[in-house]
Amino acid sequence: MGRLCLVLVLMLHLSWGFSSTVPPPFSPLCLPHQRAALLQFKNSISITEFCPDDSYAEHPKTEAWNKSIDCCSWDGVTCDELTGHVIGIDLSSSCLTGSLLANNSLFRLHTLQWLDLSSNNLNGSPLENTSSLFHFHGLRRLNLAYNNFDGTIPSELFSQLVSLTHLNLSFNGFSGLIPHQISLLSSLVSLDLSHYSDTTLTFDGRGFDMLARNLTKLRYLVLDTTVMSDVPLTSFLNLSSSLQHLSLYFCQLHGEFPSQLFQLPNLKHINVGWNENLTVYLPKTNWSRGLESMDISYCGGLRGSIPPSFGNLTLLVSIHLSGNFFEGQILDVFRNLTKLTSLTCSSCNLSGPIPGSIFDLVSLTSLYLSSNNLSGVIKSDMLSKLTSLEFLDLSDNSLLSLSTSSNDANYSFPRLATVLFSSCSVTQFPSFFRTSKLEHLDLSNNMISGGISKWEAEGWEALQQLYLSNNSLTSFEQIPGQSLLILDLHSNLLEGPILSTFLNLQAPFPMLLQEFLISDNKLTGNVPSSICNWSSLQILDLSKNSLSGTIPECLGNFSKNLAVMDLQMNNFSGKIPDSFMNSVLTNLFLNDNLLEGLVPQSLANSTSLEILNLGNNMLTGRFPHWLASLPSLQVLVLRSNRFHGSLPRSVTSSNVSTLRMIDLSGNAFSGPLHTKLFQDLRAMRENPRQGLPSPSGGTSYNIKDYHISVNVTTKRLELELTETIDIFVSMDLSNNKFFGQIPEEVGQLISVQMLNFSHNNFTGPIPASFGNLTALESLDLSSNKLNGRIPSQMSKLTFLAVLNLSENDLVGPIPHGNQFNTFDNDSYSGNLGLCGLPLSKQCNNHGEAEPPASSVAEHEDSQVPVFWQVVMMGYASGVVLGLSLGYIVFTTGKPWWFVQMVERHLQYRFTNWIRRKRPKRN
Repeated sequence: MGRLCLVLVLMLHLSWGFSSTVPPPFSPLCLPHQRAALLQFKNSISITEFCPDDSYAEHPKTEAWNKSIDCCSWDGVTCDELTGHVIGIDLSSSCLTGSLLANNSLFRLHTLQWLDLSSNNLNGSPLENTSSLFHFHGLRRLNLAYNNFDGTIPSELFSQLVSLTHLNLSFNGFSGLIPHQISLLSSLVSLDLSHYSDTTLTFDGRGFDMLARNLTKLRYLVLDTTVMSDVPLTSFLNLSSSLQHLSLYFCQLHGEFPSQLFQLPNLKHINVGWNENLTVYLPKTNWSRGLESMDISYCGGLRGSIPPSFGNLTLLVSIHLSGNFFEGQILDVFRNLTKLTSLTCSSCNLSGPIPGSIFDLVSLTSLYLSSNNLSGVIKSDMLSKLTSLEFLDLSDNSLLSLSTSSNDANYSFPRLATVLFSSCSVTQFPSFFRTSKLEHLDLSNNMISGGISKWEAEGWEALQQLYLSNNSLTSFEQIPGQSLLILDLHSNLLEGPILSTFLNLQAPFPMLLQEFLISDNKLTGNVPSSICNWSSLQILDLSKNSLSGTIPECLGNFSKNLAVMDLQMNNFSGKIPDSFMNSVLTNLFLNDNLLEGLVPQSLANSTSLEILNLGNNMLTGRFPHWLASLPSLQVLVLRSNRFHGSLPRSVTSSNVSTLRMIDLSGNAFSGPLHTKLFQDLRAMRENPRQGLPSPSGGTSYNIKDYHISVNVTTKRLELELTETIDIFVSMDLSNNKFFGQIPEEVGQLISVQMLNFSHNNFTGPIPASFGNLTALESLDLSSNKLNGRIPSQMSKLTFLAVLNLSENDLVGPIPHGNQFNTFDNDSYSGNLGLCGLPLSKQCNNHGEAEPPASSVAEHEDSQVPVFWQVVMMGYASGVVLGLSLGYIVFTTGKPWWFVQMVERHLQYRFTNWIRRKRPKRN
């Protein structure tokens, strides 16, 4: 018996030894017709360098497919171990491009059980008329995520693939109604239909109710951003009791969410966040004991308070409550949740000191308590207990501060990477974080004054992003961190030639810096050419200082990554460098300086330029004709310079025209306006009030508190556009020497919101096509030589808030109705031939101004028209006042109650003025 056992052991040992070289008898061998189908699929698509999501991109798996190798060993192919049939294909992140057509060879693989084509660029309509795809009756897993498919989901997918257990159609760009046949997938365990929020994929009430009743095995359900506004919330009560994961983020749900869902026995994860019209009631008892994460942030409101039983959810790892309104101190509820790693309660109406029990949750990795009314002092010994903490956000708590002491060096924060403490009451630089691995520190909008000493600045070896804007800093002995990528010091009290201090710092600081923002300080002196050693810069903002001298020649081409250069509102003189070779530069601001000479033609090499602002300088020459070669230019400002001569027939390429803001005012441009100029301005002729892609200076890089801004003169005010720059469309040709008639083609610029042709020598009538400018808010044609009547078509301009036609030779009746009932006399002054309200001059039967009455009659009847004029001025002033107050909100950020207070005060003063001016009765 012992010998038999020994023989068996030896045989088993030999079988193991040969297993690496001799395939077992059941080793899969690729079937010829399936190999041919796979190769045909490979030849029907292309491989591109562009992948929809590069962060997840792997490699083109089909590149290695070769007919001389067993297809079961191909990358991304899985075969059944017994039969050799292809049962799985994983081509995710393979940089594939093309379309899945009806005759695609993949559809001949009838034994396929799962298919993953995610993260490719198969952006045709691949599921239309693809009946052969649905012959995979044994298909059990299908993943078509992260493709750019466009169109509805075909019902055949659900009616034919009834054996599916896992279905993922997420992020395909599907739209339309989800077919009711989805309820036929009775074996489904996991379903993910989440998608991009810029498409509309809809679940109706009947379809979802059928799904909830029939999919009794469902454990994983994700429907993020799917429109479910027509789904009765009671349908969720029919979901399977085996449900473990439910995610309904941003689904437009409304009504009262059933609290019973929090009591499902197997529930582990639930997310109903960002359903703004959803009311949530938390159960007082019988919670699902296995609950691990819950997100009810930014719903319509959490009714009631967090019950004490919530503290019994000892498995809870993540809780998100932001945007709900709590009364009193609710944070003590979490004291027993020792496994909690992430706690978010931004904008929760929390007040008072942070309870000490929060700092006993030693498993916390993320703590978000921003935008509340928390108060007190955070000390290093309190935070030192949270040894696992990686992310701390206590910003926007105006009564909360940090304290430092001599013992801070004894505390260490081994994992802390991000501290956000902006808009609080911090008065000194918190040196105790320097012993950690901190990478991101935000202390902007605080009360830190004076300077940062050398002792405070020592350490910080890992610091990469430092935000100290909107404080009262005056000096630096040393910059914290020598490996900074982002340094934001804008809006402080820094003064003197401080740039020299930064430029003399030792490497690697200058060589690694990517964003340097020091605008709105009191810097003086020139910009040393050594700044061009900062070759990694992507953002350079030195604006709103008192810097002088010439701009270093090397700045035109010192960094191949520079996207934003902002030197506006300084005292730079001399010429603009003619050394621009940077093709990634998107935003260049040199306005409001003392620059002179010609606009350098080398700027034509900056082919990514989107915003060019050279206004308020002393630049000369003719219009830079080479601007038409810039394919991405959206905003062009040349205002208040010394340019002269006529404009070219077009200022932009007719093939690619993105210009939507043009300001050439305050120069000496002359000549007539060519009709082709307006025909080529395609961005102004299409899609009114929808906007264009925002200038990339605000989106290409993650820049905190960095706003692209351009000044425009509209509604009689000079406004600084920041957040709305990406949707504002305007043309300002005022204060020049243009002559001739205004072309009818101007009326094709239907996206324009502000149009200013004032103070020129235009003649002829106002084009009737101006009635097509439906987005127009401000029109100024004053101080020209325009004649004829005001086109009645202009009364259709319902957005028009400001109109100035004064100082022309216009005649006839003023149109009435809509906005024309709100304009005052000033809009028409200096046009002696105009008549009708709001003017006191009446029109005769021929639509002409009546001759002035005798002086006696005028004296006797003057009270009525004068009083009417006062009333109309009051009405118009009220409208303009409202618009102006709206811009107070826009430009100053004042709250609505402040604006109402100002409005009531001004209205009171205006009413008293009316009373004083009202004619007295005899």
